[in-house]
Amino acid sequence: MDLHQLYIFTKVVEHKSFSKAAEDVFLSQSTVSSHIQALEKMLDVKLFDRVGRETIITPYGERLYQWALKLLLIKDQALLDLKQGMNDFRGVIHIAASSVPGQFLLPKMVKRFRDQYPHAIFQINQSSSKNAVEKILNGTADVGIVGNQYESDKLKYIPLLKEKLVLITSNKMELKGPIHIHEITKYPFIMRNADSGTNAMIERFLKKNNIAKDEFTIIAYTDSGQSLMQFVIQDIGIAIVSEIAAMEYAKDNLLKLHEITGFDDERYFYLVYHINKTQSILSKLFIENAINLVWDRGSGSLSDR
Repeated sequence: MDLHQLYIFTKVVEHKSFSKAAEDVFLSQSTVSSHIQALEKMLDVKLFDRVGRETIITPYGERLYQWALKLLLIKDQALLDLKQGMNDFRGVIHIAASSVPGQFLLPKMVKRFRDQYPHAIFQINQSSSKNAVEKILNGTADVGIVGNQYESDKLKYIPLLKEKLVLITSNKMELKGPIHIHEITKYPFIMRNADSGTNAMIERFLKKNNIAKDEFTIIAYTDSGQSLMQFVIQDIGIAIVSEIAAMEYAKDNLLKLHEITGFDDERYFYLVYHINKTQSILSKLFIENAINLVWDRGSGSLSDR
């Protein structure tokens, strides 16, 4: 049985698409189809039903998928065992990240991991925390880096870093000292979309303080943290954002950062993975070392912060 064909087969299963699997493994769609046809011919079973544009796995395909994951993992373990230096190990880690950790934590984590495993390749999808978790649950990502927990008995969360939210304003706006939440409602406000971890934390704070969201003068919702920052820098509105993200802009004097009176709530950024997904050796190494990849082990602080 050809292990490369099995690998391609698992990608078709996970993406539920021949074309998306082809993009993932950097092959043409016709080559992927040929590999699957060869596998079906050798096994004398049908692995997929093609209904219109949909690719539906058959019961035979479902059984083979579980065996394929185990065989590919054994192959990776054998290669790892045979390597005298693990830094030669190769593979792809699929990561789904929400905007703040994707922009400010993940690059440092990737750099440190590749210092040890220079042939590791990362395929990163950045969206909201909710969408990132959905990719973990449906198997299209190996690991998630998110700012909010969505409970499921299929998920394991590892806390990476604790932080809080702060108010940001343009350099043109003059606000003194810590700002009370009721004072914020007077100004045009930029809000992250509902699926973001930042928005979820803001809404919990408002609920705790009996403040309705419609008391705010919200002028824009955005999926993009970078877009939100530009709205504030251009003095279009103010916003509540991650302190880590705000500090990156404030230290370059692009905007001002303010504490919010009574907003002492803190949150974690988490690594999340599916407990039933068979991970590659590289993905397992990334998960096991995630905390060390975030923190400076020598000083006990976040590097380059």
